[in-house]
Amino acid sequence: MDFYPDQPIPNIPSTSYQRIVVIGAGFAGLKLARSLRNARYHVILLDKNNYHQFQPLFYQVATAGLEPSAISFPLRKIFHNTPNVTFRMVEAKKIDQEKNRLYTNIGYIDYDYLVLAMGADTNYFGMKNIMENSVPMKSVSEALFIRNKIISNYERAINIADEAQRKAMMNVVIVGGGPTGVELAGAMAELRNRVFPKDYPQLNFKNMKVVLVEAGKNLLAGMSSVSSRKAQKYLESLGVEVMLETAVQDYDGLNVTINGKTALQTQTLLWAAGIRPNGIEGLIENQKIRNGRLPVDEFNRLTSSAHIFALGDLCIQVSPDYPHGHPQVAQVALQQAKNLAENFKRQLKGKPFKAFQYKDLGSMATIGRKLAVVELPFVKFQGILAWFTWLFVHLMAILGVKNRIFIFLDWAWNYLSFDPSLRLLIRPTYVKPKDREKLVEEKHGG
Repeated sequence: MDFYPDQPIPNIPSTSYQRIVVIGAGFAGLKLARSLRNARYHVILLDKNNYHQFQPLFYQVATAGLEPSAISFPLRKIFHNTPNVTFRMVEAKKIDQEKNRLYTNIGYIDYDYLVLAMGADTNYFGMKNIMENSVPMKSVSEALFIRNKIISNYERAINIADEAQRKAMMNVVIVGGGPTGVELAGAMAELRNRVFPKDYPQLNFKNMKVVLVEAGKNLLAGMSSVSSRKAQKYLESLGVEVMLETAVQDYDGLNVTINGKTALQTQTLLWAAGIRPNGIEGLIENQKIRNGRLPVDEFNRLTSSAHIFALGDLCIQVSPDYPHGHPQVAQVALQQAKNLAENFKRQLKGKPFKAFQYKDLGSMATIGRKLAVVELPFVKFQGILAWFTWLFVHLMAILGVKNRIFIFLDWAWNYLSFDPSLRLLIRPTYVKPKDREKLVEEKHGG
């Protein structure tokens, strides 16, 4: 049985306001906390990181287009001069629904209302080898790990004489044909076509494969067939091998198994094939379904609970227009958070809650330089106009003026020069003094 400190989290301000504890500072949790600034509630925002991550641009960190700090924003800075919002960097562990208490790795906190906004993690569909040997991309640190891994592979490949071994180091296989997989494949292909040959002129990049594997019949399953076909055409024009209706069965760190046979060899398999909700202890049987999502009512209130709400990818909210729940995209999370914040404010005025109504603002994906597909409620378009639209929408969604300026300058430089300057292999290491002494002794035969 896990042990959680049976003491309150220290230094939590005491107020007369009702306390709303929010777990997770992703799109939903952060939107809710920001929307409740200066409201007559005490909001406690909890997250295992002390920064917000802008997930749609992880792939640009992974492909050396942006630095990690450009798409990360300190949570404490967001809530400067906001006395009713308190942030703590902790890991939520267990809910005690009878006591209205949340246990964390550093202590417990009591709540009047609890909002679960922990988002989702990578889904490996029970395939242990793939979980151990592939690389996911659900955080800034994972995106940075991908960047380091890819650059490290090429630095090693240039020192290897065996051609077959070099190819395995250079090949990149991406599994999952959603927006993440499509955007990652396009960016990798452009690095292969235009950037890496200048860095490593001794390597033959005609031998490097960028392969996108999708189990379904189409790429970008949430978009129209027109956008799907266009995205595939754009990727193929960049030299990406697109494999549809193909499921990866196994991966041992080198061999990719499809239909019981080794179809590809690579040391870099990037897994973007699915997501699963992050869980927490303390939920009862009817508060979650088989895939881990949490059923909520039209107000995002958790089943069988008057005090717990769930937002975003974590929850499933069935309605006549969405009998299987809303799509697991950022806009749903943001709109649910905004509606819940308004309902908390309505409650202070003695007004009834307002049911959530999702407004689909459209979908988009970029495939490469000047290539994108955009679907808005009133129009669909592709090409360079779609690409500029994608740039503008994502730039405006970034938190902080400084971050927007840095990203704009990075994008402008990359567009004009096609030579991103972030191809640095930075692997943080630290050796304790006592271990350092041992290394010195071994080196000098002591």
